Amino acid sequence: MEEFVPFGSRTYALVFLSLLVARGMDFLSTWVATPNMVLEGNPVAKKLGWKWGIPVNFALCFGFAFWPLPAAVISTTSVLVAARNFQSAWLMRSLGEQIYRDWHIERVQETSVTLYLFCLFAQTALTAGVGGAVIYFSNREREEPMLLAIGLGIVAYALAVAFYTMLSIWRLRRSALRQQRLAEPVPPAPPSLASPRRNEQPCDVCAAQDIQPQAK
Repeated sequence: MEEFVPFGSRTYALVFLSLLVARGMDFLSTWVATPNMVLEGNPVAKKLGWKWGIPVNFALCFGFAFWPLPAAVISTTSVLVAARNFQSAWLMRSLGEQIYRDWHIERVQETSVTLYLFCLFAQTALTAGVGGAVIYFSNREREEPMLLAIGLGIVAYALAVAFYTMLSIWRLRRSALRQQRLAEPVPPAPPSLASPRRNEQPCDVCAAQDIQPQAK
């Protein structure tokens, strides 16, 4: 479990298949929820999109299948993320990505930041607590510490939810502050004093004083 396995072996095939199914469920749940990646919380996955995200994840499955322990952690985290996506995917799809995004932003803006963060940390702490209990009761001396990998995957899922949710809230508040600055009225500029023109011609009276008397 903690060592590399040879390519083409039965263990490699099982690990690769588990990674492929777990990452596939993550992709499927994301596609059902937000086919245009509007609601994707991971900026890296949003940047890659579907065109590059699928081959990159396929390469990830191919590479990590050589190492079963991190493969089990990734599979556990991916399955939990997919389950979280499927929980609200029907609502996102029925309302539409942009409408759901605007509705969610309005609800967050109307909620106290303290209450929102308290609920977020309570959710992630309870989830991480389950993963920590699985890690604690797992027998690390066994040749195949599958429980350890599952516990680490649960903890990694809790940390990912906390991190990406905090990131989205920070980006939301930054965007709101930017829009608030743009909406502020610009004070009118003070009237500037008219400066005399440098090339102004002298008046007639002054010009008459400069005329020299004619000779008789």
